[in-house]
Amino acid sequence: MATVLVVHHTASPAMQELLEAALAGTRADGLEDVNVSVRPALAAGAVDVLAADGLVLGTPVNIGYMSGAMKHFFDGIYYPTLMAKVGAPFGLYVHGNNDAGGAVRAVESIAAGLGWVAVQKPVVVIGPPAKKDREAVWELAATVSAVAAGVTT
Repeated sequence: MATVLVVHHTASPAMQELLEAALAGTRADGLEDVNVSVRPALAAGAVDVLAADGLVLGTPVNIGYMSGAMKHFFDGIYYPTLMAKVGAPFGLYVHGNNDAGGAVRAVESIAAGLGWVAVQKPVVVIGPPAKKDREAVWELAATVSAVAAGVTT
């Protein structure tokens, strides 16, 4: 059974909407055998990453960068898990009020250093999440889960 780790910093109603969409995506039809582990970024650690076959990451954009909580997550897991999960599928969703480029670049750079592989482009939501945004996050999480479970490549 594959395990997907959802690491999130849900500090606003908008991020809560996106987290709920991601969790629904991990439970899509055909993914009943996927174990989903949900951890706030400040509580997630190396043990969680080492137990995961795929990762979904969600962060707000704070001052043009990922949240401090998500940075804390990466600081804590980087060296303990370095090269332990090479090839692990991951997906990223971010929410901001204007530009999210710095947050996306930072997470993608760290994930590349860890050897993780993006299953699709990050979902970037600017302003209040719309139905299409929630659907895109759902699809992202479903894709990570399916790849982690070997249902699709």
